[in-house]
Amino acid sequence: MNERRIGIVMNGVTGRMGLRQHLERSIVAIREQGGLPAADGTMIIPEPILVGRNELKLRRIAEQYGLERWTTDLAEALAQPDVEIYFDSQLTQLREKGVRAAVEAGKAIYCEKPIAESLDAAVDLARTVIDSGLKNGVVMDKLSLPGLRKLKRLVDGGFFGRILSVRGEFGYWVFEGDWQEAQRPSWNYKSEEGGGIILDMFCHWRYVLDQTFGSVKSVYCQGATHIPERVDEQGDKYAATADDAAYGVFELEGGIVAQMNSSWATRVFRDELVEFHVDGTEGSAVAGLRRCRAQHRSATPKPVWNPDLPATEPFRDQWAEVPDNEPFDNGFKVQWEMFLRHVVDDTPFTWDFIEAAKGVQLAELGLQSWHEGRKLEVPKLDLEVQ
Repeated sequence: MNERRIGIVMNGVTGRMGLRQHLERSIVAIREQGGLPAADGTMIIPEPILVGRNELKLRRIAEQYGLERWTTDLAEALAQPDVEIYFDSQLTQLREKGVRAAVEAGKAIYCEKPIAESLDAAVDLARTVIDSGLKNGVVMDKLSLPGLRKLKRLVDGGFFGRILSVRGEFGYWVFEGDWQEAQRPSWNYKSEEGGGIILDMFCHWRYVLDQTFGSVKSVYCQGATHIPERVDEQGDKYAATADDAAYGVFELEGGIVAQMNSSWATRVFRDELVEFHVDGTEGSAVAGLRRCRAQHRSATPKPVWNPDLPATEPFRDQWAEVPDNEPFDNGFKVQWEMFLRHVVDDTPFTWDFIEAAKGVQLAELGLQSWHEGRKLEVPKLDLEVQ
C-alpha cells in the first residue's frame, strides 16, 4: 500500500491541550490506526516534530509516545524537507510569531484559537495567511462533539420549526490553588498573559452559534472576576486580573436570542460540563458533550404552576434520547483528519483564519460591552467575502 508521510511541526505540545488532545488523541491515534486513507487510497502518515521551550519535557514526551524528532528551535523544525504543516497550540501571546514564521517557510497552517489577543492583530494575521495562498485552518472542536453533531442534525432536519432561543451553560469550579491544585494554568487568570474567559470562550461561542443556529448580530456581556486572588504552580499567591466568568446575551440572525453563561467559578449541577438548551415552535432539545435529548411539540406535557404542592412530573423522563446513528470519534481527531485531507486532497475546510478572526471580534466586543455597559452590534469584518 502506498504511503504519504507528512511532516507536522507541532509547537506547544508541552501544554495540556497540545499534548492530550492534539498529539496523543489525534496525531498519535492516527498513526496507531495505520494512517488516514486519502482519496486515491494512499495512506497519509503524520510524522510529528515536537517543538517547545522546555527541552526536558520534549524529550520525555517523545520517549513516551515513541517519537524521534523534537527541538526547541522552531526555524530548525520548519526547515526539515518533509514538513508540510505547521501546528500551533502555544499561549495566545506567542501564536502570531510562530504562524508568521510558518508563512515565511511556506507551510500549511493549522492552529488553536484565539489566533491573537486583539481584533486588529487577528485581522492582520488572517490577511497575511490568506494573502500567502497557503492552506490554513483553526481548531473549532466543539462542532465535532457528538452532542453538537446530533443537535445540528435536528436543526438541519427542521425538527425545531422556527428556533426561538438558545441557552448555554458552560463551566465548573476551578480550584484556587491553595488547598487543592488548580485544574487550569495560572496564566488563564492574568490579563497581561492573555488570560480571561471572555477571550477564551467567546471565540468558541462565535463559531458554535454562527454555524449551528445563525450569524451573531449583537452582543451584551457582563463579565466578572469572582475569585480575585489565586495560587500559582509554584505555590505563590497572585492577583487574578482577568475575568473568570461571563454572562452573554446574543441576538442571532432570524431573531433568535442566545444566552451563554461561561464560568470557572461555578459548581456543576448539570449532566455535562457544557449544555445547550434550544427551544423552537415545533420542538426543543438539550445537547451536551455527548448526549442530546429532544421533546417534540406533540409530546410536550402541560405543566401547571402550583408552588404549594411538590412537583410530581418526572420532567427529565419526558424527553427522548436522540440516537447516535453513526460512530463518533474524538472531536479533535476528526478535525485533524479533515485538515490532513484538505492538505492532501484539497477537500473543503471551512474553519479558516477568517472564521477565527470572527471569534476574536466577538470576544473583543464582549469585553467592550462589559466595560461600557451596553449592547453592541457585530459588524461585518473587512476580511469576509462580499
